[in-house]
Amino acid sequence: MSIEPITGRYVTVTVGGALRRIYFEEAGQGRPVICLHTAGADTRQWRHLLNDAEITASNRLIAFDMPWHGKSLPPEGFEMQEYLLTTEAYIETVLAVIEGLGLDRPVLAGCSMGGRIALQLAALHPDKFSGFIAIEASDFQPAWYDIDWFHRPDAHGGEMGAALVSANISPYAPNTERWNTLWMFMQSGPGVFRGDLSFYTKDDSLIPRLSKIDTSATPVHIIVGAYDLTCTPEDAERTAKAIPGATLAVMDELGHFPMSEHPEGFRPFFVEALEKMPVASAKAA
Repeated sequence: MSIEPITGRYVTVTVGGALRRIYFEEAGQGRPVICLHTAGADTRQWRHLLNDAEITASNRLIAFDMPWHGKSLPPEGFEMQEYLLTTEAYIETVLAVIEGLGLDRPVLAGCSMGGRIALQLAALHPDKFSGFIAIEASDFQPAWYDIDWFHRPDAHGGEMGAALVSANISPYAPNTERWNTLWMFMQSGPGVFRGDLSFYTKDDSLIPRLSKIDTSATPVHIIVGAYDLTCTPEDAERTAKAIPGATLAVMDELGHFPMSEHPEGFRPFFVEALEKMPVASAKAA
């Protein structure tokens, strides 16, 4: 029997003028690192790194569930709303959590839509962070699929989402972690994956902002998997070239969900990314 070092708690913040009860998990001490999950998923994607004693010896990893995801319930009256994530709401939520936890310029590490919003924050709110690790992130990716398939009365949205996800997982991923990753998407709330993809596939506002990112003040490191169909290495390279001073790493044997689908393969790339980030002080939560 063993007890993991991960601690789970809730913080209540204000987003869009309303209270949001946000679930977060953390482990470690030292430099704070905010870890953002992908579309339709939750903090479980980061569980392997949260359990990595060598990484958490000097880094306080904090992963939280966005509203509507995992253990963060939807807002009151959600049954009368259509969930469509926007850049503005996403940014406001991340900043509210950082303020709610009393963090002083954490590193921001996000994957997929989390990587996209990391770059938005690098352009719009660099003073709130000490550096950015954008995983499977690019300037803009229009949908090559119909996102409405993920929320229809005649289809199981979770299983449809997992089918799309399966095409973006590397063949080198351990079978157990491949299916653990797919299970998270099968459990996604009705319409949540579709709502996240609305943000991911329709908002191209990041493109003109990339050149304004000042990497001399806040470094930006982009990581991409060679088996990612949604954000290809070419997409990530194009994005990195548009950001003066940004660095890029290509993971030859990983896909779109590296920290979840193949944690051992992803680990050295994440450690390398952390080494590129400055050490910032942190206020206790």
